[in-house]
Amino acid sequence: MEKNDSTEVRKVQKTGGATYIVSLPKDWVEENKIKPGDGLMIRRLEDASLQIIPPGTQEKKVAEAKIGTSPDEDPHKIARKVISLYLVGYNLIHINSETKFSPIQRKVIKNYVKEKLIGAELIADSPSEMTIRILLSYPELSVKDALRRMFLIASSMQKEAISALEKLDRVTAEEVVRLDDEVDRFSMYIIRQIKIAVQNPRTIKSIGLRNARDCLGYRLIVKSVERIADHAASIAEKVKLIHKPLNKGVLREIQNMSAFVNAMLEKSMLALFKEDYNLAEEIIAEKERVKPMEERATKLALEIPGEDSINVRLIVESLRRIAEYSSDIAEIVLNLTVAAQVIT
Repeated sequence: MEKNDSTEVRKVQKTGGATYIVSLPKDWVEENKIKPGDGLMIRRLEDASLQIIPPGTQEKKVAEAKIGTSPDEDPHKIARKVISLYLVGYNLIHINSETKFSPIQRKVIKNYVKEKLIGAELIADSPSEMTIRILLSYPELSVKDALRRMFLIASSMQKEAISALEKLDRVTAEEVVRLDDEVDRFSMYIIRQIKIAVQNPRTIKSIGLRNARDCLGYRLIVKSVERIADHAASIAEKVKLIHKPLNKGVLREIQNMSAFVNAMLEKSMLALFKEDYNLAEEIIAEKERVKPMEERATKLALEIPGEDSINVRLIVESLRRIAEYSSDIAEIVLNLTVAAQVIT
């Protein structure tokens, strides 16, 4: 037997003509209180290695957390603690006040639970204690399903923001801004699931992914989709500030640019879920076509008088940033699918 730190090399022996045997390290057997006749679980991993699990071993779960607060503490600071606990995988969160919660603290915490945290419910609410339980389990909403929902909302937000620009429809623009919170909810849910999976690799397949590399790739994609939604919301915010309808020339350029950029976004989603390496390559190449579109629209925007010109240029800039994030997603798809391109 060769030993190096925590790694040991043990020789395979053959017995009975067809059975292969490897002895177990004595200290590991004693540490796990294994006795002759006990059953061990052996799991084959994707890299062809084997994982040996002693009897009685349970999945490690981060279950319950308690945090304290005072009536004068910033309610948003409390809410950020709750979100952090949600993201790292706690299923039961108790918030205890030294005396009692202030009305604004109670309102902010309830709003965060309702609007930001998927699967979270306030199950206890007293003057000095609030308890939040996370009820949603992995099979009910996989990471891929949640990310697909994020993509669809972000794409719709961009389309609706440009539609609002065409008519200077402030009601539609406000609705687009509101949808950004929905994207954030799915984003935090996915991050929570990925962090749990990274802490316990046995759960990776339970959340709909295959391996740790998928976890990293999807985490980066989630961030890009979140930023795309932020820029769509930013476009809607700028629409609310524009005073006069745009002339047909600049509006046509923005519409054409938006349609092209939105197609990039939707193709990046298709490339990801179809694991299409070649389509991802096409998206990356298309990014170069966005720059001249931006230059034409910006040039026309400079002719608009007053602050409207600034807001229109910022809209154009956000469209360019959406294209760049779509290209970033395509690059991650290349990394996730390049193994299939290797000739063996």
